[in-house]
Amino acid sequence: MRKLYLFLISIVLLLLCSCVGNEEKIINTDPAEIKERIIKEPEPLIIEPIDEKSKAEILLEGMTLREKVGQLFIVRPEALNFSLEGDFDSKSISLQMETSLKDYPVGGFIMADNNLDSPDQVANFINDLQAVGQIPLFISVDEEGGPVSRLANHPNFDLKKYRSAANVGKSGKYEDAYEMGATIGEYLNKYGFNLDFAPVADVNTNPNNPVIGSRAFSSDPELVALMAGAFADALRDKGIIPTFKHFPGHGDTREDSHKELAISYKTEDELKACEFIPFQSAGEDDLLMVGHIALPNVTGNNTPATMSKKIVSDILKGTLNFKGLVVTDALEMKTITSLYDPSESAVKALEAGCDILLMPADLRQAFDGIVKAVDEGRYSEEDLDKKVLGILNLKEKLLLTP
Repeated sequence: MRKLYLFLISIVLLLLCSCVGNEEKIINTDPAEIKERIIKEPEPLIIEPIDEKSKAEILLEGMTLREKVGQLFIVRPEALNFSLEGDFDSKSISLQMETSLKDYPVGGFIMADNNLDSPDQVANFINDLQAVGQIPLFISVDEEGGPVSRLANHPNFDLKKYRSAANVGKSGKYEDAYEMGATIGEYLNKYGFNLDFAPVADVNTNPNNPVIGSRAFSSDPELVALMAGAFADALRDKGIIPTFKHFPGHGDTREDSHKELAISYKTEDELKACEFIPFQSAGEDDLLMVGHIALPNVTGNNTPATMSKKIVSDILKGTLNFKGLVVTDALEMKTITSLYDPSESAVKALEAGCDILLMPADLRQAFDGIVKAVDEGRYSEEDLDKKVLGILNLKEKLLLTP
């Protein structure tokens, strides 16, 4: 009885305490509502996504300044044979080249006639070059189909030949240009190439042009856009990176930019209505080559397009919104060497907005000139990193193995 009494007293005290200082509190004894409060769904756990770095970003973080600068260059193989003077053939990798690559780790090579001897030789040469570098190399060639075809026109290569792009363009059929690009892309891939400096996207509007002519598909910009686009589609399908050339358009000049400054007197509006049209077929995984062509009625001076921020950054990357990589035409051309030394032309091309520097007249001067420009603050390493990351991103997408 005493235990029951004490138990009742404790219950009364508990009820009194719950009411003291909280007279308005109502104890809800409804079983349904009690169950709802107890079995309440927990708040969802929000986990912020963790950004995984790409292979390209990881590579960039571990690169030295010289390794970054090297990715900007595509050169002839013999450019690394520093101990040799004058013209010579380079058909296999030499000890000098291996040694030079450690100090001047270029991002790619271009093969010319003097680097080609036979199908087996070029395949072995390319394989040996790729084996030396830690980052896959661009291995390129000028293989347009027609008169500028290093492999197809070589006597030791039994490959299908095309009369010219203009001859293919006569049909006006997408599939004909595609077949041309597919044929070329297939044998380039077979030998180990991964980049072609084609298609020609120039519009052949000037009959006095000494360098384009039949290399262009047509004098109709819309037809050139169709055919160059088809050629590029085929190259991509065969594992070859296409290069649309020569922006802002070499078809309406009277000069050969290999020998002298080529000039187009068209206004920006006139160029948009003609020369610019085919280049808009180029995609973000393509290269686009800028030629040594002056546009005085656009820029107000005779600065070559390769050195012009107005043409490369403002118009090509800005107005036309090109998202791929911009490569210069060969910097060893007389047009450039008569105006700039190798160091200055390399830095100016980067400042203009170009991403890849093709064939400087002197690799060491050009390379060291960029290193110096970064060290002295003329060209920021942040801007350099953006260019190198773009190059590595393309290599990761198309060349780097998983």
